[in-house]
Amino acid sequence: MNYYELVFTSSSSTIETEIVNDVLAAELAEIGFESFAGDEEGLKAYVAERLYDAEAVRGVLAAFPLPDVDFRYTANLIVGRDWNEEWEKNYFKPVRFGRECIIRASFHEAEPDFAHTVIIDPKMAFGTGNHETTYLMVSEMLPLDLAGKEVLDMGCGTAVLAILAALKGAKRVTAADIDEQACDNALENIRLNHTEGIQVVLGGAERIAEYAPFDLVFANINRNILLNDMSRYAAALKPEGLLFLSGFYESDVQVIEEECRCNGLVVQSVATRNDWAVVRAVIQTTGS
Repeated sequence: MNYYELVFTSSSSTIETEIVNDVLAAELAEIGFESFAGDEEGLKAYVAERLYDAEAVRGVLAAFPLPDVDFRYTANLIVGRDWNEEWEKNYFKPVRFGRECIIRASFHEAEPDFAHTVIIDPKMAFGTGNHETTYLMVSEMLPLDLAGKEVLDMGCGTAVLAILAALKGAKRVTAADIDEQACDNALENIRLNHTEGIQVVLGGAERIAEYAPFDLVFANINRNILLNDMSRYAAALKPEGLLFLSGFYESDVQVIEEECRCNGLVVQSVATRNDWAVVRAVIQTTGS
């Protein structure tokens, strides 16, 4: 498949480039962009040729939510590129969580002495651990005892969370995504990690009920989808089941918490990293 590569540079006297990149990536994801690579100079963003809409891109920049930011960008059609090579060149570096876990690609040198090694060849799917939201979700999962648990990775992307759940001993793991390419990439990564028991589902929250109930649901998507689908996440949880939500900014936590309460969920904790957030909630049981 052919992709457009858009290279954005920004200038601002008050806002760091890293923050601008994160917000821009989130906005572009809403119009079909699938993968991003940022550095101190700006952001590279990738979208399938069939989904590229130049007018929509201009609209995103015109309505950019941060003040005092000026953008320039170029757009180039890329035909038949090796996306593993592209990610290797564009800053997918191993991500380490103490000695508990390392997330790396197959082209990275193996590193021993980690409790869990997750191998991810991302291609155009999202979720390498480099982004704050994936990092936050992995950080939430690592302390959990998942032995014998039933787990849903909603909006799985590369299936990094599903794979880690399986490595940590989950009895049943389901990984779901609305994007066919993400599901294909998830299956490839599942094979790389010898976690073939993970069930990959093409579809959104409307498919959850087919595979419920779950002890834990991890949904790393975006604010609007999380708010829209909260009732389905809650309905899929067993009594005292846990829901982990990320893909939104710290400023969105209040509205996420309110929607949790409206759906019988009690927020237990909130963690943040570079303006991004993760919320942990438990399904409220009778009498609690």
